[in-house]
Amino acid sequence: MAIKTKVFDMDANEVGTMSLSDAVFAAPYNEPLIHQVVVAYLANQRQGTKSTLNRGEVRGRAKKPWRQKHTGNARQGSRRGPQWIKGGLAFAIKPRDFSQKVNKSAKRSAFRSAISTKLAQNDVRVLDKLELKTFKTKQVQTILDKFGFDKTVLIVINEANENIQKATANIPTVELVNANLLNTYQIVSKNKVLITKDAIKTIEEAYAE
Repeated sequence: MAIKTKVFDMDANEVGTMSLSDAVFAAPYNEPLIHQVVVAYLANQRQGTKSTLNRGEVRGRAKKPWRQKHTGNARQGSRRGPQWIKGGLAFAIKPRDFSQKVNKSAKRSAFRSAISTKLAQNDVRVLDKLELKTFKTKQVQTILDKFGFDKTVLIVINEANENIQKATANIPTVELVNANLLNTYQIVSKNKVLITKDAIKTIEEAYAE
């Protein structure tokens, strides 16, 4: 039996209900799987391009700066050593691949679990539509205020909309995403989710099986 959720207009007034797929929005909470997928996602965002020079790569001669004994100085083999200013690093950082692999079925299960948990915690609001006549930030902020959203919000729409993109760009606590690009990290990293009916249908088509 499909679960039902309330549908609101942009003034935060209830205008009806909507049936949701149990397969997508009634999945059990699986914290270890969500954690695994989120950690892999963040790791895959790392470029891993940091690089520093070791003693063999810095400029300078490898010749001993002075003779071994009877100078009163500590013995030195090269000015390239890490103890010298402009010397190479002892444990130089080199480029590396931080990427982690997670199979497709695990990603899908984690997504269902995350969005189902948000819904169960009453942190999801479904809009009948989200339409803005202009791209003024005040319009979006008014909608958020009417819903009582005072922390981070994820707005999920079904397709790109220039007015909505520009109107949300200047609100640091708001992230806008298309339904077909939504991922588990975005869901769990935001306090509230504001999603349109059309976006719900797109998600169900992608994750119902």
